[in-house]
Amino acid sequence: MKRRNFLSLTAGAAAATGLAACGNSGPADTTGGGSGGGDAATYWFLSGPPGEPIRQGAVDRFNKANSGNQIKVTAIQNDTYKDKLKTAIGAGQAPSIIWGWGGGGLKSYVDAGQVDDLTDWFAQNAAVKNRLFPASFGPATVDGKIYAMPAETVQPIIMLYNKEAFEKAGVANPPQTWAELMSILPKFNDKGIAPLSLAGQSRWTNMMWLELLFDRIGGPDVFNNAYDGQKDAWSNPAAIDALTKIQELINAKGFVKGFSSVTADSNADQALLYRGKAAMELHGSWSYGIIKADGGNFIKDGKLGFFNFPAVDGGKGDPTNVYGNAGQFLSISSKASEKQKETAKKFFASLLDDQEQQGWIDSGGVPIVQGSNSKLASSPDKDFLNFIYDVSSKAKNFGQSWDQALSPSSAETLLQNIAKLFQLQITPQQFATNMNATIGK
Repeated sequence: MKRRNFLSLTAGAAAATGLAACGNSGPADTTGGGSGGGDAATYWFLSGPPGEPIRQGAVDRFNKANSGNQIKVTAIQNDTYKDKLKTAIGAGQAPSIIWGWGGGGLKSYVDAGQVDDLTDWFAQNAAVKNRLFPASFGPATVDGKIYAMPAETVQPIIMLYNKEAFEKAGVANPPQTWAELMSILPKFNDKGIAPLSLAGQSRWTNMMWLELLFDRIGGPDVFNNAYDGQKDAWSNPAAIDALTKIQELINAKGFVKGFSSVTADSNADQALLYRGKAAMELHGSWSYGIIKADGGNFIKDGKLGFFNFPAVDGGKGDPTNVYGNAGQFLSISSKASEKQKETAKKFFASLLDDQEQQGWIDSGGVPIVQGSNSKLASSPDKDFLNFIYDVSSKAKNFGQSWDQALSPSSAETLLQNIAKLFQLQITPQQFATNMNATIGK
């Protein structure tokens, strides 16, 4: 398998998929630890709504049904999760079950012998594999072998907007092109409404803008060439154009004032949107669940709108292309005991039952179970869920988030330079030069 193939998910694979959802439970028990002591398997995952109670519910149901195979969990905030996991793995204290995004992070664990090869297990448990989206196995696969269990939901990056803010600014429709986006910025600013919300302190939120702009201007190969190690790939004219357009957007007061101090973990970026302080936001589809949980009647009152990222006039990228998460991924630590590994595999086989699927649907998510799109019709969130289904299944290319596709060290350099670019501390060319220096390392 070529490296690009586990990074990029084709429309053919996505179109063959269906959709579904998940269950509900209380707050996570934080008594978990590394793989070492005791028979119970340990499991770390992200905290916060809407995912934490659904993940906890899946564990609770498993523990209740399997008295001889128990799981202890630890819920950790997004911005600190990777560092805690990296430290634990380096110290030989990884959790038995490692929650992640697949791609480059998973490959680094595979190269270091830190996670088990699950290829034979999936071959022996074909029913587990065959019920999931084929596309979800891309980021779980390294050199043709499967090292992670795809789980949870498909999460494309999309544009969200506040319909009431649009009305106040006299903007009739969401922008379909980059030129239209730039043209409506003054209308919002004149009304004291930030055109775009952004949790810039978290850095990966800034990255989403570059992922889509690179693609819209030059197509998937612009980033893929850098990923594949092509010399000076970040200096591609399409890349420089995208980097320049971002700084033009910043200089035109496109983002909320002080965006570099807003954090994603606090969900402050979503709050700016549903409180009418910002008109639009580019974010993962999981934002719908956050807004539904925290935004009062904002969704119920019909104030939330959504659309795909605008096209760029003259761009080579297909406007249906999307980036994000083709699923979430659970690996088994090679340091886990045989008992813990047995528990992990039994848990994998239990995932995405009807209750868990319904939980994800109720939270505004689209599970990665084939044929589950039939369950969306009865959801009060069916308009949004069907939009996500269409965006994901019709995309000509479903690219993985850059910081998940790259190795952890390259991803950190990327995020550092993105932060500097958005703070106008470096030019597009300096960004390209800095990133070209990472190629092949």
